[in-house]
Parts: sequence; C-alpha cells; structure tokens
Amino acid sequence: MLELTHKIKAQATDLSLSLNYEQRSKSRLRANLDQGGEVGIFLPRGSRLNDGDCLAGHHGQIVKVVAAAECVSEACCQDTLRFARACYHLGNRHVPLQISPPCVRYLEDQVLDEMMRSLGLQPISKQLPFEPEAGAYDEQHRHSAE
Repeated sequence: MLELTHKIKAQATDLSLSLNYEQRSKSRLRANLDQGGEVGIFLPRGSRLNDGDCLAGHHGQIVKVVAAAECVSEACCQDTLRFARACYHLGNRHVPLQISPPCVRYLEDQVLDEMMRSLGLQPISKQLPFEPEAGAYDEQHRHSAE
C-alpha cells in the first residue's frame, strides 16, 4: 500500500485519487487510486483536501486529488436578496455550502430542498464535484484573505 503523508505544491503526475467531500475531509483514509492500487492517507489531524491538491510520501510518488462527482442540490437565483437569504438559512443549519453566485450547492437533502422551495428557489439534483467553503477559521482561508 502506498502511504501518502503530506501535501506538496502541484506537480505533474500520472496518478490520481478521486474522493468525495466526506473522504476529502478525513485526515486518515484508505482508498484506491483511479489507476488501481491501494493508498493510505496519513495527514495531520484537521487536514482537508481540495480538488487539485497533490500528495506525496517518503517513496517519492505523487498523487493528485480529484473531487469526485456526487449527489448535490443546486439552487440558483438572480434576486440577490433572495439568494442571500437562502445562503443564510442554509448556513444557519451549519450545512457545508459551495457558493458561486447566482448558485448555491449543498449535499443533496430533501428537507433542505423543501426549505429552498419555501424561499422561492428551485433546487435541482445533479452529479457534480462538491467544493464547499472552508470557513472563516480555516487556516487556508486566513492565508488567502491576507
């Protein structure tokens, strides 16, 4: 099993690892490369992987992380106040959100879909990669905002 222990700057590689959001949120994980073969991810606690991150271990091989398509709901709205309200109510439920105005994306959930409809949005079920906001207290977020 190939052990991946740290993130590195993006580099060209022929090895990729497709992971859904939940898997990319774990610092310890056993998974299979897209090309076949098992890997173990052993990152510092609290690590989160994003689409395009590269991982390496002591062996020298590099693996690129790919955000896998998964069941999400996407609700779009051209009315900025209505869109802001929808994001507020989703965030108030501590739901991970991918915000790309005029659309908000979240892991598919019938209760949340119904709430979006009650706010005047029409969520659509899709199979897409999910890359939610990291959060204001996330280490990466703080550095990118400086």
